[in-house]
Amino acid sequence: MARAKGKSPTKQQLPLDRIIEGDCISVMNDLPANSVDLVFADPPYYLQLEKELHRPDNSRVDGVDDAWDKFSSFAEYDDFTRAWLSAAKRILKPHGALWVIGSYHNIFRVGNALQDLQFWILNDVIWRKSNPMPNFKGRRFTNAHETMIWAARDANQKKYTFNYDSMKALNEDLQMRSDWLLPICTGQERLKDEDGNKAHPTQKPEALLHRVILASSNPGDVILDPFFGTGTTGAVAKSLGRRFIGIERHKPYLKHAYQRIAAVAKPSDAEIAVTPPKKQQPRIPFGWLVERGMLKPGATLYGPARRHAAKIRADGSLAAADASGSIHKVAASLQGLDACNGWTFWHFEHKGKLAPIDLLRQQLRQEIH
Repeated sequence: MARAKGKSPTKQQLPLDRIIEGDCISVMNDLPANSVDLVFADPPYYLQLEKELHRPDNSRVDGVDDAWDKFSSFAEYDDFTRAWLSAAKRILKPHGALWVIGSYHNIFRVGNALQDLQFWILNDVIWRKSNPMPNFKGRRFTNAHETMIWAARDANQKKYTFNYDSMKALNEDLQMRSDWLLPICTGQERLKDEDGNKAHPTQKPEALLHRVILASSNPGDVILDPFFGTGTTGAVAKSLGRRFIGIERHKPYLKHAYQRIAAVAKPSDAEIAVTPPKKQQPRIPFGWLVERGMLKPGATLYGPARRHAAKIRADGSLAAADASGSIHKVAASLQGLDACNGWTFWHFEHKGKLAPIDLLRQQLRQEIH
């Protein structure tokens, strides 16, 4: 991984898999327009801490008091937000999208700027922390979540990447919701400096970036992180077969980012393959299973718990006591429904147990393609 220090790339050059040391706004303004598939941003939260925070035992809480999180006013923060969002919008491809994460301190101001700049908000996603830091003073609710905004580049944008079926597979075949229960970065994943202190005060867990990148990009896509920190986005992007561009102005973070990303092995194509959308999967008629000998004419198919049964005909239709026709038509008729997915309703006998015929459909898809 090459290191670019002290200068930004030319507009004819896209610095793939590199970390650029410098101001994110000026660096992004020097990148080619329409060149990035996805931006993930973890900007300063402007936490406005006025004094140290202590636990009940009087030990000091390691909060965020770094210079990069300090602004003179909300107006200055808003100007900064609009500047980096405008720069990000210019470099996004026409089908590109942006994720930005924040807390109650800043995310509403960021959302307002996004809409003013004609981004189109697709979702707000709540990262619910399974192990949040407690509220030591007991004067407020425990801050147990952060908010991410996922937005398309333009309001009239018709195309953007969303790997719906991959998210469903990741969630045990249930639709992925917009509230994500994930732990904060702790243990071995939390990077430390030479003195044993946190290398970065707001390091995000890799699980969070894994979900974001898997959901809204494809292998080979270019992902830019303008607030790269210790390189979480780059490490996860590399592990998932994506390209990355990192921008970071705080020099102490760079060493950790380089070491971390260098330790990530390049994945094989098989490792980063994802569940294709159903509409992209080839259509397999039920009759093909019969003509291939995967199910025999005269064999019996059963509904759930064997409450219904039907015989397979040689042409791939079914015959039951009171109905005949396709696997879908017969399943619906037996249940008194207008429609039914026969692939999930019907089961065949396999090693003494019932298995859905959809397993055979998936097997045939793999054989053909």
